[in-house]
Amino acid sequence: MSYDKSLIAHKLLRWEKAVSDYSLPSWESIPDIGLYMDQVIVLLSQYLGLFYPADAKEADDGEQSDGKIFSASAINNYVRLKIMPAPIKKKYYRIHIAYLIIIFTLKPAVSINFLKEMLSNELPEEHFKQLYCEYVTKHHAATLLFTSIVRECAKDVLDPEKEGENLVSSFVTQEALIAGFSRVLTEKLVGLKGKTKEEVLRKETPVE
Repeated sequence: MSYDKSLIAHKLLRWEKAVSDYSLPSWESIPDIGLYMDQVIVLLSQYLGLFYPADAKEADDGEQSDGKIFSASAINNYVRLKIMPAPIKKKYYRIHIAYLIIIFTLKPAVSINFLKEMLSNELPEEHFKQLYCEYVTKHHAATLLFTSIVRECAKDVLDPEKEGENLVSSFVTQEALIAGFSRVLTEKLVGLKGKTKEEVLRKETPVE
């Protein structure tokens, strides 16, 4: 089954506009009234639905999950692993939801072990508020950068004058390779946390 080039081009442009216009919720806009688990899951679906379609399923990466992206078992697991603070009397407040927004937007790029390295559940709320606000800004900048990269990579797919059965499949392969390289680089960088220059350089092999 081959790709429909015009359909792919249509979807790319539609997705580009949606992502360019999107931003994560501000700290102040996240409810701080104390929500129960089912309300949190609905809220996350509203906030992050652009990145997780309604029929998306959780990949099997060793987490306890019922197959859904946003699930009670996944959230409970993040609490158990101390990636985020525990709820207060089964209620989740602004800080909990902000943690979950960061977790679920980072999950496609890093493993659960690296999430544990990157986040601390013991930050004072004021410090975490600053971290979250900076994260929202970085996230929006990253989406704009990424869409510009995708547009450059997809220029032949978006050009109605260019034809060829391999145009789309080559683009898809290229995007998969970029995603793979990005994840490897991210994990290498996160792995340097807490390391000294001397101990890292000692383990490096000579480059010819």
